[in-house]
Formats: sequence, C-alpha cells, structure tokens
Amino acid sequence: MSILVIWWERHQVALYIAGIVAGTLSGLLLPGAAHSLELAINPVLGLLLYATFLGIPFSMIGRALSDVRFLAVLLVVNFAIVPAIAFGLSRFVAHDQALLVGVLFVLLTPCVDYVIVFTGLAGGAKERLLAAAPILMLGQMLLLPLYLSLFVGPELVDAVDLAPFIDALLLLIVLPLAVAGITQCMASRARWGRVLRDTVLAAMVPLMMLTLAVVIASQVHGIGQRLAALLTTIPIYAAFATLMVPVGLVASRAARLDARSTRAVVFSGATRNSLVVLPLVLALPASFALASLAVVTQTLIELLAMVVLVRLVPRLVPFSPQQRA
Repeated sequence: MSILVIWWERHQVALYIAGIVAGTLSGLLLPGAAHSLELAINPVLGLLLYATFLGIPFSMIGRALSDVRFLAVLLVVNFAIVPAIAFGLSRFVAHDQALLVGVLFVLLTPCVDYVIVFTGLAGGAKERLLAAAPILMLGQMLLLPLYLSLFVGPELVDAVDLAPFIDALLLLIVLPLAVAGITQCMASRARWGRVLRDTVLAAMVPLMMLTLAVVIASQVHGIGQRLAALLTTIPIYAAFATLMVPVGLVASRAARLDARSTRAVVFSGATRNSLVVLPLVLALPASFALASLAVVTQTLIELLAMVVLVRLVPRLVPFSPQQRA
C-alpha cells in the first residue's frame, strides 16, 4: 500500500469534511452547474458502490443471508420502530404538506447504498448490509405507500411512481455488484484484474470525497433559496439521527448481536435512502416542489452525522478481545 493511500485512510474523516466544504462552496459559487452535477450523482455513487462491493469477499454474502437474527433486527428497526419515530417527528411540519411529504419520504426509507461504505469505515458488518440491501429495497417499495397513506392520506399514494425504486436497485446495486463480481473473478486469474482491483480499492477515500462534493454542490443553491422554509426540518433530521443510535444499540443488544452486526444495525437505522427517493419526490405534482428540497436537506444533515458516527459508534460498540485478535 502506497504512502499516499495510508495517509488518506488515516485522515479520511477530515478529508470527507473537506469534500463537504468543497461541494458547498462549488454549489454556491457556480449555481449554473447544479443540473449537470445532479445528473452526475448516480454515476459517481455507482462507482463508489462498485469500489465498496469490490472490497467484500462474495463468499461472505451467502453466510450473511443466513444470519436470521441480524436480518430480523434490521427489519424491525427499519420498518416498525423507524415509522413510529418518523411519524412523531413529522408532526412538527404537519402544517405544511409539502414539507411533511418530504420528511416522511426520506425518513421512512432505509439506505441501501452509501450506508455500506460508512458501515465499513466504522468496522461494521458491511457484507451483511450488502446481502440485506435487496430485502430493504423491496420492503420500502411495499411499505412506503402504506405508511404514506396512513400518515398523509391515500390521495398522495396515487401520485407516487415507484419505477425509480426499480431503476435505483438495478443501477446502484445490481450493476455495481455484478461488475465487482466479474472484477474479483478476473483478479484471481489475471494480473490486469489484480491491478484494476487494487487501484479501485485504493481510490475509495477520493471516491467518497467526490460523491459528497457532487451531491452537495448539485443541491446547495436550491436549498439556500428556500432556507427559511427548510430550517424547521433541520432539527427533525438531527433528532432522528441522534435517536436512532440508542435505538439500534438497544435492539441489537436485545437480540445479542455481535459488535460488527450491532454497528451495522445502528448505521442502517440512522441512514436514509435520500438519493433513491429523490426521483420519486421530483415526480410529484408541482405543489410539492418544496418536498424535494426537504429530502436534499436531509442528505446534507445526514452526511455530517455520518462523519460523526464513523468515529462515535466504534467507541459505543467496542470489539471484544476475540474480535480484536
């Protein structure tokens, strides 16, 4: 491993903050580039996930799916406990239907993409989250309309197009996963495959910085224009991320999960599917225009929270002496 790679892995949290700052400044200084940058989100995120999947031995994915206790805790946290918390927090914006819809869309949907990256950075069981990603995606596709109908009203469900969920599953999970599998196979057979694998894995930190910068730069100008209306959502998102840490810890300890699985549950509960649900919200009628900015605001708050949790969660959930060994 080169000295440069060692250096940026050692300073990765500071570098991620630098990526957030760079994205914010770029978005404010070059608002005309926002649309082009928005189009770049999925390709950049797909490349990041390709690198993430490439670092996971595929033999571990089958074993992860057989971990019934972990999957059960993950589903209970995301589809039973989170909806109750999301409903309670959303009451603070219930007077504004567009904000209410944006808050509920993003809080009711568990992340299936960069949560795997942050879980890995915190020493969590990222391979188990990867194995659970299709289940989490299917669960939110089925349950999101139900919860929206209960919390907002059945008329909203009729306006929601779930096709972007399928597109996200194919483009952000299936395709990067397939390419990573092919790369791993070639790395075991040919020198060029090993070079490609090692190069992509070494670029993980810069890829995360690039993803953070692109996402924020593409949206920060629009948020600035409607900041007054969006301010009420910031404490909601901060409270959600804060609450989900003890929720994940208690649920995992009740099920007697190990430290790596517990860390994964905490990150899954705290991280939402904002990049995937954004196309859904953008497809809503024009009267819900503020909802999309509410979703993006959650992304910004969440990214800052993830930088903190990458350092905090390992301290809250230390490894046993056997795991350290």
